[in-house]
Amino acid sequence: MKKGITVRRSKIIGKGVFAVRNFKKGEVVLQYNPLILKKVEADSVPEKEKHYLWHVGKNKYFLMQPPERYVNHSCDPNTSVRKNADVARRNIKIGEEITSNYARAKGGNRVGFICKCGSKNCKKIVKVR
Repeated sequence: MKKGITVRRSKIIGKGVFAVRNFKKGEVVLQYNPLILKKVEADSVPEKEKHYLWHVGKNKYFLMQPPERYVNHSCDPNTSVRKNADVARRNIKIGEEITSNYARAKGGNRVGFICKCGSKNCKKIVKVR
């Protein structure tokens, strides 16, 4: 497991990524290490894995790997995606779930979903670009 994080059950949905140390605003929390696939390879990804597949360019797909595949959506996220990494938008305390705003992501496999993030700013329905 990458330093500073762990994967466990999430109150949002399924598994989540959690801080096991404090992170400062602007610090890289998690660097992505996706499997890079061409369209023909992406088409053969098992159905249960397609949820973790992102179209990132012409004939280029990322299949997110653990632990980054378990970063859940929040309408009030504590990280932003920058250069294939989740970067802290604010200070993150030990025990907090690491979250990102999927609506800001481009190329996701989803067109939209019902949000269960629990944030007071929850949009309830999230549309992915």
